[in-house]
Amino acid sequence: MKLKILDKYLLKNFLITYVFVSLLITLIICMIDYTENLDDFIKRKAPANAIVFDYYLNLIPYWINFLSPLMVFIATVFFTSRIAARTEVIAMLSTGISFGRIIVPYLVGAFFLSLLSFYMVGWVLPKANTVKNQFAITYLKDQFYFSDRNIHLNMADDVYAYMESYNNLSRTGNKFTLETVKGNELVQKLSADKIVWNPETEKWTLKNYRVRTLSDMGETLTYGTEVDTTLNITPRDFENTYKLFETFTLPELNQHIDLLISRGSDGLEVYQIEKYTRFTQPFAIMILTAIGVIVSARKSRRGIGLQIALGFFLAFTYILFYLLSKGIAEAGSINTLLAVWLPNIIFSIIGVVLYKTLPR
Repeated sequence: MKLKILDKYLLKNFLITYVFVSLLITLIICMIDYTENLDDFIKRKAPANAIVFDYYLNLIPYWINFLSPLMVFIATVFFTSRIAARTEVIAMLSTGISFGRIIVPYLVGAFFLSLLSFYMVGWVLPKANTVKNQFAITYLKDQFYFSDRNIHLNMADDVYAYMESYNNLSRTGNKFTLETVKGNELVQKLSADKIVWNPETEKWTLKNYRVRTLSDMGETLTYGTEVDTTLNITPRDFENTYKLFETFTLPELNQHIDLLISRGSDGLEVYQIEKYTRFTQPFAIMILTAIGVIVSARKSRRGIGLQIALGFFLAFTYILFYLLSKGIAEAGSINTLLAVWLPNIIFSIIGVVLYKTLPR
């Protein structure tokens, strides 16, 4: 019975502190963001209701989830340091409760937050990020122009497409070719001066097209001025990709990664990192919670300030390490999966060392 009361006490206050820290830090971030973007809001005449409902109401859960490992760590250190300063931890240990048992309610709360975070980032936040990012594209970013030239795409097995250029405003591609290759031999080549997207039929219209078909019987040429066709590309493939990886649910993200792999496209690492991060973040919450309890449960004569400072140092070290490994992974210098998991692996080892060595 005593343990149940103790568990409820620790769990309740841990979660309350987390909510307080999350709201406080997110409010500060939103105030800074509003100050930085105020000129753009005024210049581009962003509607007040869009600023509030489309942008900030979707920005708040984004930041809460993004910083959840840091905020749960700060909440853990802040709350545990307070009860340690009041000798409550010593009182718990003096009754015969092991330190490992004291950590259990924290881990239960962290596990709940981890599940919530995984569900939010996998299925809920992508919808909110779609609205938030569209607002940013409309009112905070400059007009986007697709500027790539000599575009090569792998459309399917043995099917390759090429465009000299593409205009995303008119949804028109110039000098388009589509080649079908079997083994090392060209089987068919379709060429068109232009391809234009038809939003009504959701198909591409080929302008001044020519189809050259090669077979054992010889060569066949077909000409035409205009024809509609379905291709494994859409205008979305050439639109602004500003934080596009944030707008996919987890199943959609997997599908997009598969699509990029099939096309042999660049930028695959960004989406792989996003996918792996969605799985590693819940573990980061658990790991940092445990470390937070370990470093802050000891009563210090210098007060809780030193323990909180140590907590902040470890938390920001984790974030710095994560950003560095993420940057290295995006550059292709290290395996993406290893890079994303490396901070968790290292801080798990740090947590075990601290648990074994720090006096309590």
